[in-house]
Amino acid sequence: MPGIITVGLDGTDPALAAADWAADEAERRGASLRLVHAWKWGPVDVVHGADRAVEEDWVRRALSEARARVAETHPDLHVTTEVLDGDPVPSLVAEASRSEVLALGSRGYGTLTGYLVGSVSLHVLRQANGPVVMVREPARPAARPGPAEVVVGIEDPGRDGGAVLRFAFEAAAGRGVPLRAVHAWSLPASVGWSPASLYVADQANDLEQVEKAALGDVLKPWREAYPQVEVVEHCEFGSASEVLLSSGDRAELVVVGRRDHGEGMRRLGSVTHAVLHHATTPVAVVPHD
Repeated sequence: MPGIITVGLDGTDPALAAADWAADEAERRGASLRLVHAWKWGPVDVVHGADRAVEEDWVRRALSEARARVAETHPDLHVTTEVLDGDPVPSLVAEASRSEVLALGSRGYGTLTGYLVGSVSLHVLRQANGPVVMVREPARPAARPGPAEVVVGIEDPGRDGGAVLRFAFEAAAGRGVPLRAVHAWSLPASVGWSPASLYVADQANDLEQVEKAALGDVLKPWREAYPQVEVVEHCEFGSASEVLLSSGDRAELVVVGRRDHGEGMRRLGSVTHAVLHHATTPVAVVPHD
């Protein structure tokens, strides 16, 4: 049975860019495409008129127009549409559970308007049980310098893996591009105040070799499982968010993880936040196993 790639639409241009990206992804995977618009009518929320029929007609026309847009470029793709009667966050979280991937539009970061990922998207990203891809407009950016890549951020080689690496390797294999596995490391926090700080700094080269070995170890079984994927091991000293963002210049997709913190606590780490707000390429947020 073919899988499902779902797009959450809201009538904005970034959401249409997400539909473009998702159509490409569905065709690549041999999956079907599902276009949904989560909508709950209420007089205080109405922006297109105080009449439910008018509002609902606008929602359905937005879905129809998105479907027609996809059909122009992917005429053989199986596409379904649905208006979800309910609040957007729980509705989209439920869609993520039934889909291989949920795609949402993102305005990204603007120097004047600040952080614009959107509260609905952030709540969905924190709660979703499956991969969520945030797509900036346009979904098909201008050609980047050098060969295309999929980039995956590995925060802790001793703990990271599973779902995040599986998603990243499958994305690279499906696109026929190399996978760049990025791990940023830093000196222990004690450096700077400990009497032994100068000694530790002198050992930085040794620490780098340890970090590189750890990265290689976590990637080894995945290299064996996906021999067709060329893997670039990128281990660099510095801020994790800065290293990951600078490594994404040639990325078709950046993959980051989301870790749960027990007792139902789900949050996005600072690195994931930075990538979501500043990356110009689609970003996949994948819950750790």
